[in-house]
Amino acid sequence: MKHQPNVVVVGSINMDLVVEADRPPKMGETVSGQNIHFIPGGKGANQAVAAARLGAHVAMIGTVGRDAFGSQLTESLTANGVHSGALKVIEGTPTGVASILLAQGDNSIIVVPGANACCLPEDVEDHHSLIEEADVVLLQLEIPIETVEYAADMAKRCGKKVILNPAPARQLSDQLLANIDVIIPNESELALLSGIDPDSDLQLERAMRSLLDKGIESVITTLGAKGAAYMTRDGQRGTVPGYKVQVVDTTGAGDSFNAAVACSLAMGKSLADAVSFANQVAALAVTKLGAQQGMPTRDEVSQFKPAHRWEQ
Repeated sequence: MKHQPNVVVVGSINMDLVVEADRPPKMGETVSGQNIHFIPGGKGANQAVAAARLGAHVAMIGTVGRDAFGSQLTESLTANGVHSGALKVIEGTPTGVASILLAQGDNSIIVVPGANACCLPEDVEDHHSLIEEADVVLLQLEIPIETVEYAADMAKRCGKKVILNPAPARQLSDQLLANIDVIIPNESELALLSGIDPDSDLQLERAMRSLLDKGIESVITTLGAKGAAYMTRDGQRGTVPGYKVQVVDTTGAGDSFNAAVACSLAMGKSLADAVSFANQVAALAVTKLGAQQGMPTRDEVSQFKPAHRWEQ
């Protein structure tokens, strides 16, 4: 059996203010909500916790404010088994916050970056040794893009596998993309990056191939409840169907998927096996409330016995 996978996450740390309501308000309208929850979040922190719960050794490079949320989020990472010694605490800037509305089985989110905007390339350089020890470096786009680019370049020069979750969606430089081994967009992010609307199987294939042409080794596109499609530069391709489950909260689904792929690849699994495992993890994640507290453990995944898969 391979050694415990070692994953370094460079990314965002937020407090999620989650409001539950029957429906979203229209502009200018006030509606009553049922509950509010203060839940640790941020794409980077979510993925770090998810990977740790799946059995990886995880270190997190990121930034929080010197405030109550910052302390709570650092404690949450530590409690979930994430090494938090590389977190930077910023004076005079609040910890990042995400306002999340849960209504009608889906979510809408407003992110205020706060201290995440202070996560700089030199913070990555200060923890060069963590990246040198990693199997996989996992990145997202809720911190400054120059920091993402620096981390990807450093990881590539260190010979590490680099995974990018290109969310929130934005245009990316060819230089960054050339340093990415695996990119994991959803359909809307894929459309923005490729300029091709993946509204059919043929268009999905064209869009994914356009990213491979930029130097990326593998593209995995998440397809919501229907699963995920993957394609590699050496000709591997396929679609792995998702699972039908009772959805409680979709907030952490994508983050759990990315973490699961990172853990699998860090253990030397094939891309197809990584996608299959990630589909199981994401299916379990949406059955619980809250991004981080909803992340399944490896034992829970091994005991997962779904009744149905989506037909393609």
